[in-house]
Amino acid sequence: MKHPIKVSRVEVWELLKAWLTISIAFTIILINPLVSKDFAFSKILLDFLIATSTVGLGFLLHELGHKLMARKYGCEEEFKSDSMMLLLALVMSIFGFIFAAPGSVQIKGYVNRVQQGLIALAGPLMNLILALAFLPGLLLFKGLLEFVFLYGFLINSWLGLFNMIPVGPFDGAKIYKWNKRAYFIVAILLVAMTIFGMVMQ
Repeated sequence: MKHPIKVSRVEVWELLKAWLTISIAFTIILINPLVSKDFAFSKILLDFLIATSTVGLGFLLHELGHKLMARKYGCEEEFKSDSMMLLLALVMSIFGFIFAAPGSVQIKGYVNRVQQGLIALAGPLMNLILALAFLPGLLLFKGLLEFVFLYGFLINSWLGLFNMIPVGPFDGAKIYKWNKRAYFIVAILLVAMTIFGMVMQ
């Protein structure tokens, strides 16, 4: 029986590189350099901590979800970052938006359509669960904490929904091919959560 998590030193670096880069990109969005003139170190640090604990954590758990499920089915799995897409994310963040495709979990081994669908589903499902974990704080707190929980809820709902696009290399394409009912249940939940988060802004 395989150990549930196996991460090499190279993969740790790949995950760390993608996590930090995505967090920096979303920090830039929070700072909004084209509009804001507030570049105090304390604000930059606070925005970075918010980004790493919301979108950065969401990215990390998304990829670990894929890894855990792939390993469950006896596959070898390793996350590899995409340096060009990470650079693109940094550049785009200056203009206030990001195409988040920092890398992917590479899987070696045979999986059938059901297993492939479940491996793909594990990523968006982790974002959905994490978003729901942020929801109580959004409803209970005010001020800065309310913003942190709202950002965590909204960004993870959006990340999950983004990955549910049912075409190309996105998770949604594999999920849709495996089970259309499961696809629409998760997609509709994420759409509703994203809209709710936007209304709460």
